[in-house]
Amino acid sequence: MIDLNHIRAAARAIEGKVVRTPFLKSVTLSEITGAEVYLKFENQQFTASFKERGAINKLVSLTPSERKRGVIAWSAGNHAQGVACHAARLGIPSVIVMPFHTPFVKVEHTRDHGAEVILDGKGFEEAKQIALRLAETRGLVVVHPYDDEKIIAGQGTIGLEMLETHPELETLVIAIGGGGLLSGISVAAKSLKPSIEVVGVEARRFPGLYCAMRGTKPEFGPPTIADGIAVKEPGVLTKEIVLKHVSDIVLVDEGDIEQAIVLLLEIEKTVVEGAGAVSLAALLRYPPMFKGKKVGLVLSGGNIDPLMLAEIVQRGMVRAGRLAQVKVEARDLPGSLAEITACIAEHNANIEEVHHHRAFTHLSAQNVEIDLVIKTRNQDHVDEIVKALDNCGFTAKAYHLNESGDPTPLASNRPFQRKGIPPT
Repeated sequence: MIDLNHIRAAARAIEGKVVRTPFLKSVTLSEITGAEVYLKFENQQFTASFKERGAINKLVSLTPSERKRGVIAWSAGNHAQGVACHAARLGIPSVIVMPFHTPFVKVEHTRDHGAEVILDGKGFEEAKQIALRLAETRGLVVVHPYDDEKIIAGQGTIGLEMLETHPELETLVIAIGGGGLLSGISVAAKSLKPSIEVVGVEARRFPGLYCAMRGTKPEFGPPTIADGIAVKEPGVLTKEIVLKHVSDIVLVDEGDIEQAIVLLLEIEKTVVEGAGAVSLAALLRYPPMFKGKKVGLVLSGGNIDPLMLAEIVQRGMVRAGRLAQVKVEARDLPGSLAEITACIAEHNANIEEVHHHRAFTHLSAQNVEIDLVIKTRNQDHVDEIVKALDNCGFTAKAYHLNESGDPTPLASNRPFQRKGIPPT
């Protein structure tokens, strides 16, 4: 079993080889969530992920003969980059198996570090089996992404740094995939401060340890934007540690994760991937759990595809009411569109898109449904425009994204919005 001595030894082994990342209080996020929020910026590592810590701790422990044989790992991206980067620095050949649909940015960065990248397998588990077969046939040393004492100890160094910087912390909220990060940090934190509470966070679509803690059978959903924690089976070592040290595990939805990504970009000016945002997503979804507490979050990674980030930002603007979809019913007569656009302009909103629907609509002939996408200030501004259109004699309805990400009519009973937080 990993203990504090193993983690302190790891801290000495990796010193100077990874970044001691900033751990700073966020005044704005504290105001939004009701907790006193501190952020550990692991997305500022060279490969933009905490995974470097465990990877380098494992690699430096290899014997000369093991280094000569080379190493193999499987990963959705961050562990791959950590292993590839530090293996290259140590002169160790590396092979990385990545699932077919791994984000392009992670694949290219892994190749840039000099690894042999094999794209194979529909997901994490299939990539794992392929890598284990290759390890046997090619005589490569396996660098497990989480279920390894050296890996766990390396990740645990984050916990040391967090409590050294802010010993007053009361709660840590940590993402869970295979459990390496959560188990390492929980050992360090509970050893240094037994009273501290450690809470794990999983994507609702991959609730492996959440169900293990409750003795239920997990049901897995479709892919998640938190692909870095899309793991069905936690490690043997990590599961044992988590069940011993972690007080609770919570689940977050895709909308929660998107909202957290946008808030971190807008407020902290920092880019995180889905897995890197789930800890903040938990605070946004379950504010009573953390209200008034000093809470430490780990922004575990920042490797997100720019195209996906652009989509998430746009959807975040919809949730915040800064980008609105408004459907207007009108008579199909000359001048109707001019009246609609004049009404919108009078209320200081800008039109981005206009679509006319004559055939594909429930309206009778000689009527038209006009679909508008407009830039607005906030949700109240959207309401103001809808009422103005109604007053001008048009039937108008605005739409927002619900928790599943589906467009839903936004009526007067729109979702309650806590101060500063865009509704899901």
